[in-house]
Amino acid sequence: MKYLMAALCALALTGCVEEENSMPDMSGTCGADGMQHLVGQPRDAFDDSSIDGTVRILPPGSMMTMDHRPDRLNIELDEDDIITRLWCG
Repeated sequence: MKYLMAALCALALTGCVEEENSMPDMSGTCGADGMQHLVGQPRDAFDDSSIDGTVRILPPGSMMTMDHRPDRLNIELDEDDIITRLWCG
């Protein structure tokens, strides 16, 4: 009976495993693709009110959580308050 239960559990878990190459395409879900023209611009060039979703501004050396939120726009700044990178996550 133990072996039967173990086999059933193993069989049930195989449905939960994803293929290695089945990563969903999350590019552009926060609108970062359409804002790449802001890279190299001062932070003031970004209009916060134009975004409906969550925005995270990241000054140099700032700590950030590692949770992935495809709807969140991340804006990375350098020491001179210049936008160096925009991405979703």
